[in-house]
Amino acid sequence: MTLTTRLTAAVLCGAVAAASVPATASARPARGSLLDVVPVSTMDTNQLVTYLGDHALDASRVRFAVDAKRITYRTVDAFGKPTTASALVALPRTGGRTPRQATWLHGTTGYRGSVASVADGNDRAATYLFAAAGYLTTAPDYLGLGTGPGHHPYVDAPSTVTASVDALRATRELAARRGLVPDPRVMITGHSQGGHAAMALGQALHRGADPRLEVGALAPIGGPFKPSLLVAKAMDDEIANGVAYMAYWTVAWNRLHHLYDDPAEAFRDPSVEALFDGDHRNEDIFRHLPATMAELLTESYLERVKHPTGVLRAKLREADGYCDWRPAVPVTIYSSAGDRDTLLETSAHCDQRLKRHHARSTLVDLGADVNHGRAAKLALPRVLAGFDRS
Repeated sequence: MTLTTRLTAAVLCGAVAAASVPATASARPARGSLLDVVPVSTMDTNQLVTYLGDHALDASRVRFAVDAKRITYRTVDAFGKPTTASALVALPRTGGRTPRQATWLHGTTGYRGSVASVADGNDRAATYLFAAAGYLTTAPDYLGLGTGPGHHPYVDAPSTVTASVDALRATRELAARRGLVPDPRVMITGHSQGGHAAMALGQALHRGADPRLEVGALAPIGGPFKPSLLVAKAMDDEIANGVAYMAYWTVAWNRLHHLYDDPAEAFRDPSVEALFDGDHRNEDIFRHLPATMAELLTESYLERVKHPTGVLRAKLREADGYCDWRPAVPVTIYSSAGDRDTLLETSAHCDQRLKRHHARSTLVDLGADVNHGRAAKLALPRVLAGFDRS
């Protein structure tokens, strides 16, 4: 759940205006329909080995060249209204017609230009890791990031799920144009915010969000699986980057659930709200934030978050619940005792909740010397190996 581990985006994207909505509901285009395809890169196996090595990823499973595209597709926003979103799709040159599918769900970023479809960084490298091993891989940018319009509804699992399901639908359309018929099973993984999203997406597919898609495997990494616990600890400055997470979360959830009328009610410096417009780079956001929660939030709002009631309490409980189900496939949860951002404790919570539902769940602790960002680097080769066995 780090702000993309403070990566500086390599490419600044321009916003793509959403297509006009037809006047009649019967004429409304389908969610997940493909609007645009833009080439991103093409790499042969030698280039991929070098590229993945440059990103400190194990390149031993590179088998195929990869063509990467940025797609724009139709979806709905957090209120169910038509909008557009973007994603990176990496197509392996396997020579076969029925590729296996994977999806990579990224961690927290406040800057729309730092996601995989527009920026060369860790999330793009993770996407290529799976594609080079033969998986048709989709990396959704989520709403309001990449070339999508509007603001990102941060840690709002329902809208992350709709955008991700629709990205997979658009990927299927892109594959069909190439004469491909992807395996309906989707191998799902993601880091940090993306770990939480992985469990939510898996639950949605398990419950039939799209009859042509099903869960093939689940392997979340360092997810904030119990947001209510992390919020409580952040209020006492007990998690790394807690001020940044809480500032972003407060602004995003106010847009969704109307938690305050004026930013001065929540923030000691009301200009904090403007930092989370999607156009401020992550390093600029960090530079303008204070060091502690007491310096970030007003005393009254701090107390409100420490003792949530009403819609805030209800939405936190909802966000806590994405491990309360029984997947039909084994789940491997990766975390580390050295993670001070999302905490091993929340991964243990997810593992325990899954087991309470008689799911086949395994929690892997990557070590006390492994921090939040490094956990993804270490887990990804293991995730890929697990997918190959699924």
